[in-house]
Amino acid sequence: EVQLVESGGGLVQAGGSLRLSCAASGLTFDDYTIGWFRQAPGKKREAVSCTRLADGSTSFADSVKGRFAISSDNNKNAVYLQMDSLQAEDTAVYYCAAGVTVYCPHIVEVGTTREFKYWGQGTQVTVSS
Repeated sequence: EVQLVESGGGLVQAGGSLRLSCAASGLTFDDYTIGWFRQAPGKKREAVSCTRLADGSTSFADSVKGRFAISSDNNKNAVYLQMDSLQAEDTAVYYCAAGVTVYCPHIVEVGTTREFKYWGQGTQVTVSS
């Protein structure tokens, strides 16, 4: 059974940082692309970042470029989202998702989710201004 478990969310002041983790099990990690998405109340789910684990390539939405970084530890089957200079607009539930046939630049540009077969339960990030 494939499982994705996010952790690391919480309450932080504007300008602060958080590091989210996505722990994966039940899949051949290197075969997958991991995406980070977020959804604020009343808004559509949007793509934040994406990494292709086979080659470490990454993509970011324009709204987080220069502030967020994505990394992976293939030995631990984990992907991390480092979020710096957080703003109130970053407040959302953050999800990680795994898919096989995924083109990251397209994902962060249009925010499509159908390429991702597996999803975590989400972790809340709240940024106070």
